[in-house]
Amino acid sequence: TFALRHCLRRSALDRIFQKTVCLQPRGREPTLRPARLRMLGGSISGQRSVSEYSFLKQTEAQQLDADLMSPELGFSIDQLMELAGLSCASAIAAEYPASTHRDVVILAGPGNNGGDGLVCARHLHHFGYSISVTYPKFRAENGLYAGLVTQLNGLGVRFVDVEEAIGAIPSANVVVDAMFGFSFTGVPREPFSSLIGAMARAIQDDANASEAKKPFAVVAVDVPSGFHVEDGDVHGLYGDHHPHMLISLTAPKLCARTFRGELHYLGGRFVPPAIAAKYDLRLPMYPGSSQCVEIGGGKGDEASARERDKQDVRDIRKTYEPTITESLFDGRHADPFDLFARWFEEAKGTGMIEEPNAMAVTSVGPTGQPSTRYVLLRGFDAAGFTFFTNYDSRKGRHFSSNNKCAATFFWESLSRSVRIEGTIDKLDPVESDRYWASRPRAHQLGALSSHQSAEISSDAELLARYEALERELEGTKDIPRPDFWGGYRIRPHLIEFWQGRTSRLHERLEYAKTQRDQNTWHTRRLSP
Repeated sequence: TFALRHCLRRSALDRIFQKTVCLQPRGREPTLRPARLRMLGGSISGQRSVSEYSFLKQTEAQQLDADLMSPELGFSIDQLMELAGLSCASAIAAEYPASTHRDVVILAGPGNNGGDGLVCARHLHHFGYSISVTYPKFRAENGLYAGLVTQLNGLGVRFVDVEEAIGAIPSANVVVDAMFGFSFTGVPREPFSSLIGAMARAIQDDANASEAKKPFAVVAVDVPSGFHVEDGDVHGLYGDHHPHMLISLTAPKLCARTFRGELHYLGGRFVPPAIAAKYDLRLPMYPGSSQCVEIGGGKGDEASARERDKQDVRDIRKTYEPTITESLFDGRHADPFDLFARWFEEAKGTGMIEEPNAMAVTSVGPTGQPSTRYVLLRGFDAAGFTFFTNYDSRKGRHFSSNNKCAATFFWESLSRSVRIEGTIDKLDPVESDRYWASRPRAHQLGALSSHQSAEISSDAELLARYEALERELEGTKDIPRPDFWGGYRIRPHLIEFWQGRTSRLHERLEYAKTQRDQNTWHTRRLSP
């Protein structure tokens, strides 16, 4: 994992603390809520839409941290962590002052996000809050984290076990979620899944409470724990209500577009100009000496669900900002299959596309009516693109009478698409047998029990056929491939590669064979 953090010397921290918190009239609570008036790269008036700021993909966030800690820029992990924790404490103090939200529970994870939480706990203690910390995966052998724990122990901050933390969450005024950051993938495991569950229940209970409710807020550090860093709450851990506040660090991650909490702050005031230029970061200016700036919230950072429901379909659009900026027309790929292989590997490597092999395949029926559906690519080489299906399905019947077809891949996170036109034919039975034998047994039974594209009376009918076949073939070690199921190969005569670009000036590169020359791929550039 990488850190999104920065450190200032103690004297500098003291000066910042004095400027941002202490220099207030007596008797008044510190107010850190900054104005949202300016952005890096230009001045603006009024409030900007958060969608105009930059959002980082997981790989970008990781590489950005690596760049910060490179010899050229010279940041260390403890330096970055210090400013991140200070930013989080400052944002919390801006919205949830100690006079009304004194009791704070910090949920610290095993990595750098947890370190941010520990630094935040130290600053909140100095800001006048009562702090409890649960740190279930503390690694005493790590000097950085051991030092942070020692600092908190020296301040008398209380450490509690997971069970006590779960019990304390509903009665706390602020819960700081610092368990998992942008490097986390998968589904949270114990004990963190229980902590997330308790946190989510407390959020739901607070949303359903009466008007006369105690002050309560859940604050997520950088990424709400359990969120996919780009796609958001894909596991449905939070239901209808997200944490009350998100504090993004360095720059918001893509999942922040789906955030539906009340407040969204940005912290981590350390981005050098070289980093801003390299990643084309569009970030707000931090007013004065503030360590945080409010950039959105309340409706979700892309648009609230209600706004999306009201949005006219004519106004739904995105600005293409591809991660990979090199041109298609670099002369390196005379063969389209070479370029496809490269793009396919890059689609797999993003970690953001669950099925990069999904392709929409179009067949043409006897009346000339096209029909499109998604299938999964199972192989490709110079001969074409292969997939497997039921030969008696609608597409199978179409292909038996008209062998013309088309297919399309779309990899949204890369702003890329590949379009294919050609003819189709069945694979050799030996190839189909080989692939059939590699399929999971449940998938084989599913193919046998489904008369694809035929009408059924209910799901129960299909399930009954499956269970009957399961009993019938219980003692059969290897289930033979049925004659009605097998593979197809699309033999392309045209392959077009599409790369999204800004201002709709997309790149299109077409490879095509002519009727007179079926052995040579001819390339040409097309207008977007």
